[in-house]
Amino acid sequence: MAIVTMAKLVEEASSRGMTIGALAREVEARESGLSVDELNEKMRKRLEVMRQSVAAGLQGVRSRSGLTGEDAVKMTKAQSKGLLISNEPLNTAMAYALAVAEVNAAMGRIVAAPTGGSCGILPGVLLSVGKRLGSDDDALLEALFAAGAVGAVVARSSTLAGAAAGCQAECGTGAAMAAAAATQLAHGSPHQCANAVAFAFKGLLGLVCDPVAGLVEVPCIKRNAISVSVALAAADMALAGIESVIPADEVIETMGIVGRDMPASLRETALGGLAVTPTGKRLARELASAPPSDEAAGHK
Repeated sequence: MAIVTMAKLVEEASSRGMTIGALAREVEARESGLSVDELNEKMRKRLEVMRQSVAAGLQGVRSRSGLTGEDAVKMTKAQSKGLLISNEPLNTAMAYALAVAEVNAAMGRIVAAPTGGSCGILPGVLLSVGKRLGSDDDALLEALFAAGAVGAVVARSSTLAGAAAGCQAECGTGAAMAAAAATQLAHGSPHQCANAVAFAFKGLLGLVCDPVAGLVEVPCIKRNAISVSVALAAADMALAGIESVIPADEVIETMGIVGRDMPASLRETALGGLAVTPTGKRLARELASAPPSDEAAGHK
C-alpha cells in the first residue's frame, strides 16, 4: 500500500486497528528498506530540531531584514501576566508557532513542515498539545508520522507550494498536518484524523500568498500563529464526532483547483495582496535601498 489518499489511509489503519501514524511508519519502512527503529531515530532528530527552534525563538530573535522578530517573547510575557483571552493549548501553540517562524526568518534551523513559510504550525500544535496531554516522545513521534502521511497525500494529490496555489497550500497543509497529529495524540480514530484534515483545509481554503518585499516574514509569521488556531479547532471538532460533509480527499483536490484559479499576483510573487499596500510598497523600497544592518544580521 502506498500513501495515496486519506481514504485509503483511514481504511487500512482502521481495518488493522492502527493509528495512521503507525501505518505510515510501516509503509515508509517497507518502501525505504529502513527498520522502524531507524525511522524513529530519524524522526526523533526532527522532533529535537523543532524543540530547539521553539527554545531559540522564545529567547527572542530578529530577522536579517529587521522587519520581524520577538513577537514570541511578547506572547509568552502576555500569557504569564494573564492578559490573553484564550487558554491552553492555544496560547502556547501560538507562542511556539511564532517562535519557530521567527527563527526561520532569522536564518535559523527549522523543520520545513511542510515548507519554511509554514514551519511553525506543526511544532506549535504538536508540542503544546503534547504538553497539555502529557504525551511521551513515542506518541509525539507517531503523531509526526501521521502528519507526514497527510503531507504526502497533499503532495501527491495537490501541491505544497505557495507559488502554485497560494498560502492555502503552505499554511493550509501545515494546519491539516497539525490537526491530524493533534487528533491522534488525543486518541482520535483514523476517521476523525481525516475529518480534522478536511476541517483545517476548509478553514484556510483560498488563502493567498502575498509576502511583503518577497520575504517570508510579513504576513507569513503571523499566519503561522493564526493557523494553529484553525488546526486546534479542526481537531476539536473531529474529536467531538463532527463529520465533514466533503471528504478530506475532495477538499485536498479542491485546494489545488482553487490555487490554479488564483491570479499569479496572489501566488508568492509579491505583486498583490498585502505586498502592494502603501505600507508594503514602502517597506519593499526601503529594504531594496538599504543593506541589512549588522545588528539584524547578527541574529542569524
